Amino acid sequence: MTESDAGSDERPVGVALENRLMSHGIYVNEVERLADEHEPDGEPIAAGDGTDVRLEYETIAEVDVVTSDEVGAVVRTLLEIADEREWTPGQLEVTSLTTDGDLRGRWHVEGEWFDRLGDDLSELEFSERVLETIESPR
Repeated sequence: MTESDAGSDERPVGVALENRLMSHGIYVNEVERLADEHEPDGEPIAAGDGTDVRLEYETIAEVDVVTSDEVGAVVRTLLEIADEREWTPGQLEVTSLTTDGDLRGRWHVEGEWFDRLGDDLSELEFSERVLETIESPR
């Protein structure tokens, strides 16, 4: 899998995600494609259908739990990048940390939810499902 299927002038998905999330006070520590039985772990994320992704970020948020605003910013940004590159993300597993490296929480999006978004799953239903996955460390 190459870093970009659309050409050498297009940034890898991880870099695009990192650059765009900074404006939301979200600083990406790590973005990696999750390994499956056919491909090695740690390969660059390319525009391919159903690419499972693990994301870890720090945020400057004043609260020590994951907020709906940050979840929305991450999901909207990922969907914008996916739309530009004409691909659908797979499973998204996310870890949120404070700038000191303390765990704020974890959340995820099922690949099936991305697939169904706009078809038989409304944006509201999608958002509710994602927000229900938030796990706080406390």
